[in-house]
Amino acid sequence: MRCEDESIEGRDPAALILGCGYLGRRLARHYLDRGTAVLGVVASEASRRALSDEGIPALAIDLAADDLGRLPLAGRAVFHLAPPPGQGVEDRVTRRLVAACARQGHPRRLVYISTTGVYGDCGGAWVDETWPVRPSAERAQRRWDAEQTLRQWRQASGETLVILRVAGIYGPERLPLERIRQGLPLVCESQAPFSNRIHVDDLVQACVAAMERGADGEVYNVCDDRPSTMTDYFFQIADAAGLPRPPEIPISEMAGQLSAGMQSYMRESRRLSNRKLRTALGVELAYPTLEDGLAGALARH
Repeated sequence: MRCEDESIEGRDPAALILGCGYLGRRLARHYLDRGTAVLGVVASEASRRALSDEGIPALAIDLAADDLGRLPLAGRAVFHLAPPPGQGVEDRVTRRLVAACARQGHPRRLVYISTTGVYGDCGGAWVDETWPVRPSAERAQRRWDAEQTLRQWRQASGETLVILRVAGIYGPERLPLERIRQGLPLVCESQAPFSNRIHVDDLVQACVAAMERGADGEVYNVCDDRPSTMTDYFFQIADAAGLPRPPEIPISEMAGQLSAGMQSYMRESRRLSNRKLRTALGVELAYPTLEDGLAGALARH
């Protein structure tokens, strides 16, 4: 038994946070501040120690490679925030998790963080949860594979599953300031596709609401009220931080000047509706627009 197991012995965490990173730390703090025991799961001992230093109980278990027998899954409320592998179209992490549930007991409720990328390119249309799923990028195909794997788990186990399809996350310590300082180019605003985002604090709200009252088997888009272009996103951050705006290039020239990841984002355009998030889950966004969220994010960056 590892030493970190002893540090949680005797505790009974109500919530298990798999992949307790940028979002997970804030989610854990939400519960701990309210007197609810949680347990974070991270891939390395260094990450476990970092969580411990923040007062967050944690286990170091690599979900992609380690024996998952030590995960206290049975009867728990589980937040599955762990990313899929970096390549391919299958999420082996989620498949291993489901197999572990079958062996050692099922969570009573699982909230999965997916991506709005599963919708693929929508030509700038407004997209709600009924929009057909057509992931094109491999990263989105992996998330879609995870969604399908978890739906099969729900059918087999009879337990509760809620899926959040999340837009681009921003917040303190998660702004592209270094890229802006480097003066790397962006596709000119008139040609840039629509993109969507959510402040991390509002995403925490959505996670908690999904766990408390999300309908079994339902999907909810998680985004703010105002889609814009990726270029506008960078421009607003640059302006708020007092930095020069990055140079613009035609979309026809992006192949030689933008990273492969940025190019893939430029090939998809959609405007997400958060109506279901607001009406069905009752989430009232603290930061309904990027302008609302930037000042605080920069102050704490």
